[in-house]
Amino acid sequence: MNLRDYVRVLRKGWPILLTLLTLGVAGGIGLTVASDKVYQSTVQVFVATSTSTDPSQLAQGNTFTQERVQSYTSIANAPAVTTPVIAQLRLRLTPDQLATKITADAPLNKVLINLHVIDPSPIQAARIANAVAKQFNQVVQRTEQTDGSGKPVVKLTVIHPGTVPSAPIKPNKIVNLGLGLVVGLLLGVGVVVLRDLLDNTIKGPKDLEALNVPLLGAVPYDKRTAKAPIAFRGDPHSIRSEAFRQLRTNLQFVNVDEAPRIIAVTSAVPGEGKSTTAMNLAASLAEAGHRVCLVEADLRRPTVARTLGLVADVGFTTVLIGAVRLEDALQNAGRNLAVLTSGQIPPNPSELLISGQARALIREIAGQVDYTIIDTAPLLPVADGAEVAAMADATLVVHRAGKTTREQVARSIEALAKVGERPVGAILNMITRSSGRYDYEQSYYYTYRPDKSRAAGRRPGGGEDQMRTVGQASPVAERPSLSEEQLAPHPPHSVDRG
Repeated sequence: MNLRDYVRVLRKGWPILLTLLTLGVAGGIGLTVASDKVYQSTVQVFVATSTSTDPSQLAQGNTFTQERVQSYTSIANAPAVTTPVIAQLRLRLTPDQLATKITADAPLNKVLINLHVIDPSPIQAARIANAVAKQFNQVVQRTEQTDGSGKPVVKLTVIHPGTVPSAPIKPNKIVNLGLGLVVGLLLGVGVVVLRDLLDNTIKGPKDLEALNVPLLGAVPYDKRTAKAPIAFRGDPHSIRSEAFRQLRTNLQFVNVDEAPRIIAVTSAVPGEGKSTTAMNLAASLAEAGHRVCLVEADLRRPTVARTLGLVADVGFTTVLIGAVRLEDALQNAGRNLAVLTSGQIPPNPSELLISGQARALIREIAGQVDYTIIDTAPLLPVADGAEVAAMADATLVVHRAGKTTREQVARSIEALAKVGERPVGAILNMITRSSGRYDYEQSYYYTYRPDKSRAAGRRPGGGEDQMRTVGQASPVAERPSLSEEQLAPHPPHSVDRG
């Protein structure tokens, strides 16, 4: 993974990152609230040698004092200091308990000693600090050697007595909040990156390269799909509509010498959008002027008739059993587009699909149109999809970005291999900013709409546009796209032979 991939991963997992970051800060606040307040009072003591007017003796005495003060810090919480202080202040503590409240330090190359005392009460901390300093002075002078006159060679003087602290030293709000922020951030980044490393779903063409399956189309997610399943009906110039036009173009280059005319559209598992993809692929081919027939061969969970508002009781199965003729079962779903719905759901769909009548029916339909698009069942739950794929010239497998796993893709390829087929390509469906990856991550979030003022034959300023584009003069460009009126259901009719 490069830096761009890590940025994409963090952007994708920002809800998790934000949640753990918030929990970390909340933990820091909780630790601050739950911790007991601790106050500290400090006494500073100056250490000097006995007065002498000899400069050499003064220098030697200063060096002697600097060496001694480092040892004096160990006496600050000795029993010789703590026991008298407990008795003096009548503390309900043992000498060892009081010793844990006392610390001492001596700045380097200085003759100063700092005595620190902590306590939950700020007043008590100051009382204990001053009492410890007084007793510490006495213990040091009793312990230190004396001069010829019997006086100690060092003298301790309190230069800064202990005062009542105004604020506690613990808990430290800034430290706790900062610690919670850092822990939450590190934990969030770790979870997001680990989650992406363990994610085995298909997100882009690189995920399909290892399986030797080319990506023929990438369809972005559109929240309007539920209300307008056919992209050309909802918005002919939407990015979703353009994605199906690109799929139509890519499909024409699958096999230049022998272009596939019967195309099966399936998926690995349910819910990947295969039926919607089949309908839009058929609509895009019809928009280009080709005669197209959409056959609904998913005889278990058919959705095409309900989606397009067509009659569902008459269709593929009723033609197979000879109840109606093919010409009477076909329904018009728009200019150049006919639909053969599934018909009544049979108890034995798999047996019907492998029958000779089914193959003959598909060949009959293919003989009357330019393209036959077959919507079939998913490959992994049932064998129907692979059986229909064996009748087709080419098979397209639809995978949902960020949902379909690599294992499911591999198993779908194996299911087709068992009937001697291999998908000519895959269609990555429902790509979002969070599920997309690689070069497809950004390219499907821009649209290039026509200039309405020029489309109306007027200049942007209001004048007539006297120039026509080359595209407007071509026959295909003059052919209108599938409008809502054209996609509305019509009475059954035979396929227009042109």
